[in-house]
Amino acid sequence: MPWLKTWADDGWTTQAALDAFDRLPAVTPDAMTGSWRGSELPTGHPLDGLLALYGWRGKRFGDAETVDPLVFDRDGEPVAIHPGLLPLGVALSLPRIARTEAARGLFRLILPLIATRLPKARLRTVEHRGQASAGMIYDDLPIIDHFRRVDDTRRLGLMDLRQTPQPFFFLLTREV
Repeated sequence: MPWLKTWADDGWTTQAALDAFDRLPAVTPDAMTGSWRGSELPTGHPLDGLLALYGWRGKRFGDAETVDPLVFDRDGEPVAIHPGLLPLGVALSLPRIARTEAARGLFRLILPLIATRLPKARLRTVEHRGQASAGMIYDDLPIIDHFRRVDDTRRLGLMDLRQTPQPFFFLLTREV
């Protein structure tokens, strides 16, 4: 879909992103099962580009109760982390500090300490923007990721975080 490439390359306004999200069909929680590669879709959100800087790989859904909401690459291997241990407030209020090489180096050092083998989110059908679709509810943070179906192998994600007035958008592509 050419609109996704345009969005990824050039960025969109939040309103244009919401319009695209609203046009896509719902997806069931069962249709989310598996490992998914993540990529960010810029809209001017304070978190735009940050996940990629830190080596975000994507998300894993074993079933509705077994979800790894944040998976990062460590030496080419996927590592699920405990999102509640991330300094999200710093990333939002001091984004320039979060983007420094020192902050990324610190993240690489603490990655083994914040890694987890326990699920840290659940999947449910959640109504958002007038449509019931799969939603990932974080265990320890005021976040719900809402998903819509792009096609058989891709999902558009919208992160609804209580601390930010605008959503954060990302694309998930099924890993084979």
